Amino acid sequence: MIDRGIDGGIDCAIVLGTGLGRIIDDMVDPISVPFEEIPGFPKGSVSGHAKRLSYGVLHGKRVLVFEGRAHFYETGDPAIMRVPLGMLAAFGSPPLVLTNAAGSLRPDLRPGSLALITDHINYNGPNPLVGDVGDGRFVPMIDAYDPHLRARLKKAAAASGANMGEGVYMWFSGPSFETPAEVKMAKMLGADLVGMSTVPEVILARRYGLRVAGISIVTNMGAGILGGAPSHGETRDVAATATTALRRVLRSFLTEL
Repeated sequence: MIDRGIDGGIDCAIVLGTGLGRIIDDMVDPISVPFEEIPGFPKGSVSGHAKRLSYGVLHGKRVLVFEGRAHFYETGDPAIMRVPLGMLAAFGSPPLVLTNAAGSLRPDLRPGSLALITDHINYNGPNPLVGDVGDGRFVPMIDAYDPHLRARLKKAAAASGANMGEGVYMWFSGPSFETPAEVKMAKMLGADLVGMSTVPEVILARRYGLRVAGISIVTNMGAGILGGAPSHGETRDVAATATTALRRVLRSFLTEL
């Protein structure tokens, strides 16, 4: 598939977070292959991810969709997504839209809503570029989330009638959820969202020269904000219900891309 199926080029790539697999339903005649059949690809072990790479026409554009991702907490390797992102760079560095499920630290970002990521905080610490050689590893992270792509996504959200906020995303390693004390700390440090992915991918993507945008699907409030305990089942279920709004945004975004 990778050698033959993508000979027409890629207009955009999308990484789907937990519970967002229905996005692929809108793709025309997709060609799909499981991650485990692609040399060097991480297999992934998290429920709520189809673990496939799909290519086809989505709202008039040639789109490559990663139906799921591998996470740091699965292996302890922050560079676990190096091969998929390096492959994407080899196919002409199309714009990349990363999606994830996240916890909210703000009352206006409620479960089921969308939030455009404006910046991130690498609270977890490990960097996927550790061990790289050469000056290319010293990647500037100003505007890591491409302002042009962000503007287009905000315009797409408005045009599609989707409610999309924006905020700073803080990466925690997982797989355990954050404690109430950690949530308080995250708020003090300027975070609006917390989650277990995306940040290492953004760092790698910028290393490869990819333009990146990120969208969080708010699946729960941070621990201690409303009471109750978050769960992976809740993450899957709420993300699935928010897929309709995300599909509308992506339809408008890709149509105008």
